[in-house]
Amino acid sequence: MLTELEQRMLNYIGEYLRENEGRGPTLAEIGEACGVHSVGTVHRYVSSIENKGFLSKAGKGWRTRLAPNELPFRGKIAAGRPIEAIEDSESIDVGSLVLQPDCFVLKVEGESMRDSGILDGDLVIVKPAQTAKNGQIVVALVDNEATLKEFKRIDGGRRIELIPHNKEYRSQIYPSDAVEIQGILQTVVRRY
Repeated sequence: MLTELEQRMLNYIGEYLRENEGRGPTLAEIGEACGVHSVGTVHRYVSSIENKGFLSKAGKGWRTRLAPNELPFRGKIAAGRPIEAIEDSESIDVGSLVLQPDCFVLKVEGESMRDSGILDGDLVIVKPAQTAKNGQIVVALVDNEATLKEFKRIDGGRRIELIPHNKEYRSQIYPSDAVEIQGILQTVVRRY
């Protein structure tokens, strides 16, 4: 298990590696980013992270075993007929799929978007926006009530149609000035 400071250093190293095409930061850069002034102290912490198996030497720099938000990618799985099981050695940064700058999370209540795979109880990651393009799934505010629906301008933009993705529900049509876009759907998260 990593200490809080070790975790911060590992996070910084992982981000630095991604942003700098695999080139690692210097001990001084790690120290500056993490508020540690002694290069010797940074070296001791980096060695500890390495000894715990989260970091390894790669040429003149480092390679993280897995960044804190990464999970091992094991390959493909059939959802129909079985396919050959071939293990892959890559990793996927799950955090970048879910954690996006300036986004917020909402919990879905209801079934109006189930045909798009958005179910009651799912979490949705939403990027704040005040406008949307036709076909985007948006968080729309109408009469101080929020809803998650597909967005579509109609009648030359004079009206907005909020389209559910469930045949049991009907589209809602409003004057364009009655609909306030709060954000655009980015990701759906479901826990089993």
